[in-house]
Amino acid sequence: MKYINKIRNPVETLHVTSLHVTSLHITSQKLALMQLSDSFFPSGSFTLSHGLEALVQEGQLCSAQDLQTFLRLLLRNKIGPTDIVALIHAYRGSAIADLAAVRHADAQLFAQTLIEKTRETARKSGRALLMVASTTWQDSQLTTLNLDAAKGEIHCLHPVIFAVVGRVALLSEQDTVLAFLHSFITGLLGAAIRLSVLGHLQAQQVLLQLAPDIEVAYQIAASLSLDQMWSCTPAIDIAQMRHQKLAHRLFAS
Repeated sequence: MKYINKIRNPVETLHVTSLHVTSLHITSQKLALMQLSDSFFPSGSFTLSHGLEALVQEGQLCSAQDLQTFLRLLLRNKIGPTDIVALIHAYRGSAIADLAAVRHADAQLFAQTLIEKTRETARKSGRALLMVASTTWQDSQLTTLNLDAAKGEIHCLHPVIFAVVGRVALLSEQDTVLAFLHSFITGLLGAAIRLSVLGHLQAQQVLLQLAPDIEVAYQIAASLSLDQMWSCTPAIDIAQMRHQKLAHRLFAS
């Protein structure tokens, strides 16, 4: 039997190699998306209840339906038009290597966040995220932000640092926002489970039902400027302020 050695066409080889590299890039992005949105990623944000614990202890939030209303209010009236707006503008600044824009988004979000405890926890979790990201990815912007934080030139609020980390991890703007919101919602669902508001199966149902709200939150936030940030969740804000006076606390806020 004769064996004929076929020589691959150089153009075909280049095309196959290009497809392989593209596939690896997409896989890397997907893995980074999962890594950043997973509770296993130690940023400290999963220790927060955003007023949920106070509302549960005071008997104002008792069911899965109450929880869903609570989460929708946060998405539509607080996190979406404030945190996500700042995150998006910080991401866009990072994408063009404009750290002044990142600092500006951080300062605007700090000014917009009226509750002292919320500012404090956002700063702590943001600096924890920056520390973890700096040991996970090598990037000059992370190095600069660490220096800025040491000099007190940036607050390092969690949404802003998350934006830069998303860009460093090669995520798109939309995927960075979705990772942040997924992490935010699952963190609160985990808190609700620990507070015995609902079980694991109900939590999965609530997460699925909130998917359209997460998408809308991104679309609205993407159209707003930093000067257009707003929030209106008075009952939740008051619950957050009362949280530190609770006799027994599982969460930092």
